[in-house]
Amino acid sequence: MTIDAGDRVAIEYVGRFEDGTVFGTSRYAVASEHGLDDAEEREEGDYEPLSFTVGAGEVIDGLDEAVRGMTVGETATATVPPAAAYGEVREERVREYDPETFESMVGEPPEVGLHVHAQNGLHGDVVAVTDDAVEVDFNHELAGRTLVFDVEVVGVDGNGE
Repeated sequence: MTIDAGDRVAIEYVGRFEDGTVFGTSRYAVASEHGLDDAEEREEGDYEPLSFTVGAGEVIDGLDEAVRGMTVGETATATVPPAAAYGEVREERVREYDPETFESMVGEPPEVGLHVHAQNGLHGDVVAVTDDAVEVDFNHELAGRTLVFDVEVVGVDGNGE
């Protein structure tokens, strides 16, 4: 069965940057080998294939497009530019705050690398701290990056057509 819009698929994947650095995977052995943080917190049984409905907007466009036309057992490598992944870095998503205002909002002193959750639902990382300002980047951590996915289709549930 060839995968098309509306099909529910399950894939095993390894996501990496163009330089080969692995940033995410459904495979425990790969996560462990590449020292991904969550491999230390999760066990082998916690890793499982990624399931999504093709065309439903549940994954980035480039991954959604990559599986179309594939069949169970097939493997492929997809190179996904920022426009089909998490977009380009947008400067307007980098915001500055007064250090005292920041601390009162977040409840802790500003520190580079601190991950914050804004009331509007955005997530960001503190990228710079001076006496006068705290800079928080609300871009997705993978924005502006070309992503490479090695995928293997391990299951397909057709849409009934």
